[in-house]
Amino acid sequence: MGRIRIGTRGSKLALWQANHIADLLRQQYSDTEVELVIFTTKGDKILDKSLPSIGGKGLFTEELESALLDGGIDCAVHSLKDLPTQMPFGLEIGAIPQRAPVEDVLISKHNLTLENLPSGAKIGTSSLRRAAQIRHVRDDIEIIDIRGNVPTRIQKALDPEGDYDAIILARAGVERLELMDNVAEILSTDVMLPAPGQGAIAVQCRDDNVDIFEPLTDLATLLSVTAERSFLQRLQGGCSVPVAAYSTYEGNTLNFIGRVASVDGQRWIEVTKQDMALAQTKPYIIAEQVGRFAAVEAINQGAKEILDEVKK
Repeated sequence: MGRIRIGTRGSKLALWQANHIADLLRQQYSDTEVELVIFTTKGDKILDKSLPSIGGKGLFTEELESALLDGGIDCAVHSLKDLPTQMPFGLEIGAIPQRAPVEDVLISKHNLTLENLPSGAKIGTSSLRRAAQIRHVRDDIEIIDIRGNVPTRIQKALDPEGDYDAIILARAGVERLELMDNVAEILSTDVMLPAPGQGAIAVQCRDDNVDIFEPLTDLATLLSVTAERSFLQRLQGGCSVPVAAYSTYEGNTLNFIGRVASVDGQRWIEVTKQDMALAQTKPYIIAEQVGRFAAVEAINQGAKEILDEVKK
C-alpha cells in the first residue's frame, strides 16, 4: 500500500496508541505513508452519564467502525478492553502487539493506599468491575462515578477541593502518558483482576486487508487476550459488566483466571484454567476453548444470575 490511514479517537492516550501503531507500521513498511484520522465517538461526547447507563457496548468504537466499512480509513486503533467481542460483519482484529502491564493503579489525594484510605472515602470509577472488587475488600468505601480522559481524571483525584479521595485507572494508560509519579499503589491482581484485554492495543481492519497488519501481532499477547475475551463472550458480557480475566502464556502453557462478582462485592465467583497443549495443536483455538470452558464453569457456579441482575 502507498498509504495507510489509521482511525483514532483524539484523546492523549488514544493518540499515543495510534502513533505507536503508526511507528510499528513504518518499521514494517518503510516505503508506505502512514497518517492518522481523528474521530469523536459517542463515548467522548456524553460525559455527564455513567458508561453503563448509556449502553457501554461500542461507545468508543462505532464511528471508527463505520469509517472502516465505508473505506474512509484502513484500520482503527482501540484499547482492546473497549472493543466488543462481536465484530460487525466485514471487520476483524488484524493485529494485537505486545501488551503493556495489565494491573490497575490507585491515585489518591494524600498518596494513601487502598488499605489505608479512611472509612467512607470516595473512590471514583465508571467501571462495575472495579467497583465490585473494591467493595469485596473494602465494603466501607463509597464508589462514585467519574468520566473523562486520563489526565482529567487524575486532576480531579488530586484536586484538594474535589469530590474524590482516590480514583482507579489502568496502569497501561498512566504509564503510556508518563504519569506514574501520581500513583499511590499498583493494585495486585489478587485484589483487582483486570478487564479482559486490558493493557493491549487492537488494530481493527476490514477482512480484505488483514494481511497488512498481521505482522504486528505478538503471539503470547494474542493467545492470552483470546482466552480472556472468549471468557467474556461466553458470559455474554460487555465492557459494562463486573467480569474480570487475566491470562498469561509462558513456556507453551496458558494460565487463566477469571472472576464474576456482584456489584456489591458480596458474591464472588473465581475460576482458573491451565492448558499445556498449545505447542502441539492450533494455539488460537485452544486459547478460545480455555476461556469458554472457564466461562461454563463460572455459569455453573451462578455467574449468569449475577450478570442478569446487573443488566436489569
